Amino acid sequence: MTATVSTPTTPEGASRQVQPPEDAFAAELEFLAAYDPGPRPPAWRLTPRAVVTFVMGSAGQALKLPDGSESMTISQKFVGERALVERCVVTLAGERGLLLVGEPGTAKSMLSELLAAAVCGTSGLTVQGTAGTTEDQLKYGWNYALLLAQGPSRDALVPSPVLTAMARGAVARVEEVTRCLPEVQDALVSLLSERRVAVPELAGTDDAQVHAVPGFTLIATANLRDRGVSEMSAALKRRFNFETIGPIADLDAETDLVRRQARGSVERAGAAFSVDDAVLEALVVAFRDLRTGRSAEGWEIERPSTVMSTAEAVAVASALGLASAYFPGDRDVLGLMPGHLLGVVRKDDPADAAKLLGYWDAAVRRRAEQGSATWRTLWDLRHVLEG
Repeated sequence: MTATVSTPTTPEGASRQVQPPEDAFAAELEFLAAYDPGPRPPAWRLTPRAVVTFVMGSAGQALKLPDGSESMTISQKFVGERALVERCVVTLAGERGLLLVGEPGTAKSMLSELLAAAVCGTSGLTVQGTAGTTEDQLKYGWNYALLLAQGPSRDALVPSPVLTAMARGAVARVEEVTRCLPEVQDALVSLLSERRVAVPELAGTDDAQVHAVPGFTLIATANLRDRGVSEMSAALKRRFNFETIGPIADLDAETDLVRRQARGSVERAGAAFSVDDAVLEALVVAFRDLRTGRSAEGWEIERPSTVMSTAEAVAVASALGLASAYFPGDRDVLGLMPGHLLGVVRKDDPADAAKLLGYWDAAVRRRAEQGSATWRTLWDLRHVLEG
């Protein structure tokens, strides 16, 4: 969740839109490997303590290598409780499955990527769970040209990201596991308990079973909004330690995150970020009010059915920044905020536009009456929500 350290390019020379954390923070990972030479679980690149430092940062302090030759301040990448990250790291050190659950937009996937990059050097051994995900994508498939030419062999076998992680002692990731069909999820039960995958086509050979080497584990993510889509079985749940990722509790921390993320997005588009801090704070306050159903002042607010996540706030702040950069002077950027909020609120249920209008008539109006210039301007823009 910070500016990147390096700027790797594709073979064609074009910059990547999104860099995996093992590339974006390669310098930090290399530094931390040398900074903390303590004991590590099998196949881990960093010590558990260094993994937590990589994710949570060094609190603005410059760390020095044992020989004093180099120092570095480690950036904070995940905004949340340190204790939660420590529990996640302990789970992985014990080679137990880790399941990160929470509302959409709470950085579950980002945390899983950071943990995987710090532990084994890659976050790319990933299966994206969907209704179309097959058991082969969790286990193995076949190179059919070799299969037809040579018959079943290890060379013809195409390992899944999970099987590759088992062979390397690395971390595999399964995104949106509850979107996979139950019969596909069931493949994870034996995999996480027996730590091996049978290959019946190679029966009678040394390759009939692929065993997980020390260090292998799995991180899965699931949205709370997906309950009932493909509910996990009790057997599968027992194979995971659950950690719930909640919204950012602190207003200042969330505002700072939205600012940094939006600035990075706008700058990648080749423009300067110039959204006023008062606008950003009002945006984040509105998201938090609508997310929790209660304002900071204690006023009751009717919550829309959509998730007013930090990720959505970043998207709106980025849009405001791009509008300010590419259409300067055409319109006050604060005047664009109600329209963007309306678009977010109506995602799940268009009828929720009435809830946003109710928010304007209650919290926005009362803040305007208390003398805030920013909220006064927003109150005067109420007509935008009536269209």
